[in-house]
Amino acid sequence: MTSMTPPDDLALPFQVASLGVRGRAVRLGPALDAILSRHAFPDAVAGLLAETLALGAALAASMKYEGIFTLQIRGDGPVRLIVVDQTSAGALRGYAAFDADAVAAALADETLDAASGLPAHPVPRLLGNGNMASTVAQGPDTERYQGVVALEGASLSDCAHHYFRQSDQLAAAVKLAAGRGADGHWRAAALTVQALPSAELIAELDAEERDERWRTALVMLGSARTGEMLDPALAAETLVWRLFHEQAPMAFGAVALRDQCRCSRGRIDRMLRSVAREELDDLRDERGFVVVGCEFCATSYDYDDAALDALATRDAAIGA
Repeated sequence: MTSMTPPDDLALPFQVASLGVRGRAVRLGPALDAILSRHAFPDAVAGLLAETLALGAALAASMKYEGIFTLQIRGDGPVRLIVVDQTSAGALRGYAAFDADAVAAALADETLDAASGLPAHPVPRLLGNGNMASTVAQGPDTERYQGVVALEGASLSDCAHHYFRQSDQLAAAVKLAAGRGADGHWRAAALTVQALPSAELIAELDAEERDERWRTALVMLGSARTGEMLDPALAAETLVWRLFHEQAPMAFGAVALRDQCRCSRGRIDRMLRSVAREELDDLRDERGFVVVGCEFCATSYDYDDAALDALATRDAAIGA
C-alpha cells in the first residue's frame, strides 16, 4: 500500500480481506481547525466537537447516499447539543451548544488531557444522559433514514460502539482522537473496523475462526496511538499499513473533506419572508438592524428596514 493522498481532510476506505473486516480512516486538519476557530469554545467543548466531526465523517463514509448526513448528540449535561453534518460531496460543518459556567464547574476537579482538554469520562461529565441520532436526507422525493440510540459509555467511542450494535447489528469498533498540536492548530482522527457479513467472508471459515480473526482486528486497531493518528506527517494509507501490514490491507479511493457551510443570503431571505414583520423585533440589535446569525459558521446577516421592505416588495411582486 503506497501513499497517494494528502494526510489531512479525508476519509479513506480500506479492507482487510484476510481478517474479514472493512474500515475507514478519517483525518481532519485545516478543515477542522477552521470550523473550531470561528467559535470561542472551551478546549473541552472543542475537543468533543472535534471527535464528533471525525466520527460523523467516518459514519458518512460508510454509507452510500446523495444528500446530507447529520449526526446529532443531545444530552442533559453542560454540553446540551452537538450537531455535525456532511454532504455527499464532502462539505463539513458543526457546532456545539453549551453552558460555559456549567462546563467549567464540571471540569473543576478533573484531570484533563493536555491536547484535547477532555476529562477521562467526557460523556457522563459533559453530555450526561441523552441520545445520538443519525439522519440521511436525500431530497424531498426520498424517504429520510434516521437511527437513534441512547448515549451509553464513558467516551464518544463507547457511544459509537453502541450505535453500531443497535443500528447495523454487525460487529464494529471505533477509535477517536482529537487535540491541539504544538502549533496551536486542532486535528482529529477516526479509525473504524466493521466485520464483513458472513456471505462476504471466505466460505470455509467457521464461526470460531471468524471470531478469532475479528479479535485480531480489534487488537490491531487498539494498537493505534493517539500521536500517530494525529500526526500531520503520516498519511492515512501509511497508518492503515502500520496497523494491518501483516494482513495486506487494501485501500480504496479517499473522499476529500472540506470546511464549507451551506448558509447564504438567499436562504436567510427565504426564512425571513416566512416570518411576520412584527415578529422580527426580537432579532434587532442596538442599531435597529434585524440580525440573523448562522450557528455553524458564525456568519451574521444584517437587514435594515429598507432591506426588509425590499423582501416584502419582492413577495408582493411574486404574488401579483
